[in-house]
Amino acid sequence: MPCGSSGRAQRFLGERGDVSASTGILAIDQGTSATKAIVWSDGHVVAEVDVPVQGAHYAGDAVEQDAEALWDSVVSAGCAALTQAGLPVRAVGIGNQGETVLAWNRRTGAPVGPALSWQDRRSVTITDRFDDKTSAALLALTGLPVDPYFAGPKMAFLREQSRDALGADDVITTIDAWINFRLTGKAFTDTATASRTQLLDPAALAWSDLATEAFGIPAHHLPEIVDNDAILGTTDAFGSPLTVAGAIVDQQAALFAEGCTTRGMAKCTYGTGAFLLAHTGAEHQPSSSGLATSLAWTMRDGTRASCVDGQVYAAGAAVSWLERLGLITSAADLDRLGAEPSAGVLFRPSLAGRGAPHWEPEAKGMITGLSLATRPEDIVSAFLDGLATEVTDLARAVEADLGSLTALRVDGGLTRSRVLMQRQADRLGIPVEVYPHACATALGIAALALRAVDGPGAEDAIIRGWQPATTYLPRS
Repeated sequence: MPCGSSGRAQRFLGERGDVSASTGILAIDQGTSATKAIVWSDGHVVAEVDVPVQGAHYAGDAVEQDAEALWDSVVSAGCAALTQAGLPVRAVGIGNQGETVLAWNRRTGAPVGPALSWQDRRSVTITDRFDDKTSAALLALTGLPVDPYFAGPKMAFLREQSRDALGADDVITTIDAWINFRLTGKAFTDTATASRTQLLDPAALAWSDLATEAFGIPAHHLPEIVDNDAILGTTDAFGSPLTVAGAIVDQQAALFAEGCTTRGMAKCTYGTGAFLLAHTGAEHQPSSSGLATSLAWTMRDGTRASCVDGQVYAAGAAVSWLERLGLITSAADLDRLGAEPSAGVLFRPSLAGRGAPHWEPEAKGMITGLSLATRPEDIVSAFLDGLATEVTDLARAVEADLGSLTALRVDGGLTRSRVLMQRQADRLGIPVEVYPHACATALGIAALALRAVDGPGAEDAIIRGWQPATTYLPRS
């Protein structure tokens, strides 16, 4: 069920009492194309709202977003979810896009120009300057290769491009710090999001002098770093004052929601892109197979976890591309048109470059094997094959680091494609378990907020005990 499609309480994790007598947790997932908000209460999702984000601008390698439109979507989604829920809420947790960055005034909170989306590739002009020695040092320190995908290069690029427009009170941060400032009056970023900048020393949980100097980022302009189950402050952005509790980047939120809390457990989210993350334990070290290594989460009691991740930048974005070409009218056409073999057509969906483990930011998509007999159905089928193959490549890289996977947990809009999920299971050779709710990221945020206000173990009410909506077994 898509977010926002029902106003009734949805049973999600057991039967745990009268929802009407409960208090809830508001969770907001500020995403690329939409902001999702849910209210969770006593084992139920009692409200779901999805507010589209307006104002995105695409031009070559540039992908920009209207920052005020992002903020408006946060407020609109949160207020609508509270109205829909109709019950008291104790806290609000916040999730974010991760590598999206913004210049803004730290006194007024006003944006200085548009946000640079995580999809923006222009900071390749920054990353191309790094020599092998510096790149190796940054990889060893942070677990991330030098690539325009990450926030640090974007911040350096934006700083260069905006130098004449930046005043003494203007800073450049990831988008979450700005949203948290708008909510609480203070700029915070969580450890997981900070680890996606390539500016964090993950051992010290502090900004690295080596990294900030390499990218030319003033460390004193960067936000305070907090644990993922921290209490950030209070906000009246949604009406009555609410505690702001729990903050995390989107993909790690989904990893948490799906209960991937021990080494070797993995999930893949099929959204705008496809993102496969695997829990690697408490130790933080670079991947041996070219994946990115980040903090998954840190908690106030000292609990910490890292993860490796790989990316297919165009998954849902490639579906939108197929729509623009007129090959499909919507994602609902994928199974109808793509059910049969592709008649020799091959599709590599690298329409926005290639991420881990290849790190080819300027790579282009490819379709081969075309003939006069090629039909739209063949191209759609080839796309599904190509996406499943790219995700399988990521899983093999994870296995090189961690050993064999026993199952892959999946979420996101494209999991509604039975053809894609079956092909994914066939290629992986392991079960593919579909998460039973459309808002995995928001539920991970809610779980962290619940832990923040009720203490360690409270999150188990959300992340434990769920059963897959569907399990796809590999066909021999």
